[in-house]
Amino acid sequence: MLAAVRGLCLLFVVLVGCQQGRPDWHSQVIYLAMPDRFADGDPSNDAASGCFDRSAPRSFHGGDLAGLRAHLSYIQSIGATALWITPPNKQADPCGYHGYWIDYADPPDDAIEPELGTADQLVGLVDDLHGRGMRFVLDMVVNHAGDHARVAAQHPSWFHDRAHCDSVITCPLGTHPDFAQEQPQVAAYLSNIEARAAARYSIDGLRMDTAKHVAPEYFAQSFFPTVRAARPTVWSVAEIFDGSSARVFAPYLDAGFDSAFHYPLHGALIDAIAKGKPLARIAETVAETIAALGEARARSLVLFADNHDVPRFATELAGLPDDEARARLLSAYALIFTLPGIPQLYYGDELGMLGGADPDNRRDLPSWAFDPIARAHAHPGEALAGSDVIFARVQRLAQLRTTVRALATGGYRELARDPIYVFERGDGADRRIIAIGSGAAHVAIDVPDGTRLIDDLGDAPSLTVEKHAVSLALPTWRAAIYRITP
Repeated sequence: MLAAVRGLCLLFVVLVGCQQGRPDWHSQVIYLAMPDRFADGDPSNDAASGCFDRSAPRSFHGGDLAGLRAHLSYIQSIGATALWITPPNKQADPCGYHGYWIDYADPPDDAIEPELGTADQLVGLVDDLHGRGMRFVLDMVVNHAGDHARVAAQHPSWFHDRAHCDSVITCPLGTHPDFAQEQPQVAAYLSNIEARAAARYSIDGLRMDTAKHVAPEYFAQSFFPTVRAARPTVWSVAEIFDGSSARVFAPYLDAGFDSAFHYPLHGALIDAIAKGKPLARIAETVAETIAALGEARARSLVLFADNHDVPRFATELAGLPDDEARARLLSAYALIFTLPGIPQLYYGDELGMLGGADPDNRRDLPSWAFDPIARAHAHPGEALAGSDVIFARVQRLAQLRTTVRALATGGYRELARDPIYVFERGDGADRRIIAIGSGAAHVAIDVPDGTRLIDDLGDAPSLTVEKHAVSLALPTWRAAIYRITP
């Protein structure tokens, strides 16, 4: 009887709400690294693909799994608790440095891209992460194969016909062969591949690439029952690259995903902080998200300022004075660490790395990143001035996020939108007041008069509650996280 209940739980995870044994991710800080662009730990594999050229932005640059393993202490020192890597699978195109052009074959060989290392090295990376108490997130792709993938020639009927497609789900993405997951044999093929990877590499989480190009029914009926049978505790986040509204996430959350990347909030951060639109743009997006999904689901979304598909936030600030650009960047970071959701960093965020549209946003992590003394120097053209200040602020935000429960799972209440954005996180005695922007606001707070508010970031003066309210004043683009103390 118990086995039957567990089976139903795996099959209907969302409908019946069965999530026994699933770890909590609300206090995690996710760090995205593209292995090829992070660090070269094993030069002997640099020419494995025949497409190695550090001067070419769309070629392999030599980073690998060994490089990641050698620098886990650096990643952990930033405050990250989980490492997400782009797909390590063998590529169908010799220049697939990013990992998204997988050389699927039937029967599958589950091969790792030789430029990145071996399956044993990936196992070792995960073991090292787990030994540090960190989690591992594996990037997966079931929407498409690489352009020259063997399976496309072996089974051309397994793919949607470009000439007769009618939606983002059935139309190929670019030139890539588009899997027809509605075919039972295709669904089983893909789901079993990912279930084996989930088990072999002891993954804690998975990131699903191009999820919006796949029917939610595939995930509900095939992918999650198969993958969670192999790895019941796995957490999942969907890439639904759509900035219109959080409502678009609902079908995928209903299908079994635990989370989605909050592209609408990312757009609001760019508009308000980088482009100078009112901060109300951010407040409105948060309110709309909660209204569309509910507060619990809003807290499950992954928040980011950067990833490998959008220009670097630091570059969006081009033309501003150094001090203001850095202050705005840190304000954006403060929001992804304090708003409802799970914060995600992209390699180099901790330095204020620059980078335009793909592939410029996928530059190599500079070697000076690992040297605290070098981080204190200016690196024009590579990062915003003050990389050491940015690094220290990210460390502090991560420390607060992983230790202050109010910021991870606390309630959200908006207190002001203009000219500064002020909101409260938490409940009861465990509460924080967050203020972002430039200007002043008088806000009511439900705490006794005489209560002191102390900024956990150390930038703003402490305040005293009078008549159940406080007057907040911030200089140009500052963030404050006020701790409520008796």
